[in-house]
Amino acid sequence: MNPPNESERLAALRSYEILDTEPEKSFDDLTSLASHVCETPIALISLVDSHRQWFKSRVGLDIAETARDISFCTHAIQQNQLFMVNDAAHDERFALSELVTEEPSIRFYAAAPIFTSDGQHALGTICVLDRVPRELSSGQQDALQALGRQVQAQLELRLSLNREKQLARIDPQGRKPTDPRRQEGRRMPAETRQPAGPAPTGGGSALDRWFQIHASGSTVGAEVRGGVTTFVVMSYILAVPSTEGPE
Repeated sequence: MNPPNESERLAALRSYEILDTEPEKSFDDLTSLASHVCETPIALISLVDSHRQWFKSRVGLDIAETARDISFCTHAIQQNQLFMVNDAAHDERFALSELVTEEPSIRFYAAAPIFTSDGQHALGTICVLDRVPRELSSGQQDALQALGRQVQAQLELRLSLNREKQLARIDPQGRKPTDPRRQEGRRMPAETRQPAGPAPTGGGSALDRWFQIHASGSTVGAEVRGGVTTFVVMSYILAVPSTEGPE
């Protein structure tokens, strides 16, 4: 079962040049937070390749990848919103999966899809898993989706930095193109100058709007995001009333 335009989706995934890379703290922080917020022993950032799902970051699981045809994430990337399986042992799609019948004996799964910036392709998920049936509160669901958007932001930042490196290889002296109007001695009108950062919009969660204002997709933004993600998300968590799941 593949998404529509699977070849384009795989090409988009590979353009990020992230498969089989070393662990990175910026991603590990997000899986750690997902595990903490959702109170699950396992959390993953999973990227769905042609025949496997590969884990860019993982908490509570030793393996680095699994076959795609047995993965929960193959189903999750078919969705445009949170995908949740409360009890895999009683879900006909997963009941006979070796991920359920054998180690790691998954019973609960929830995932937020990770999309390309244009929203055309789901590259993978940030997901949380447990060995017992359960549910997520509405606050936990919102937080997991917000963390999914931050994984997307990290991927887009990585793509931008890769492009900068490619341009640097083309011009190793690091020279930047000069505006032809400046070459002619004319000053650019003030109204055409680009603002220093993106203006905040009204859409998205409070967490997303904070990142828009304080951590744009630049190298500086990456440093800010890496340094404050824990503080901001923990503040977000503390603002969400805690609810206990079913006993």
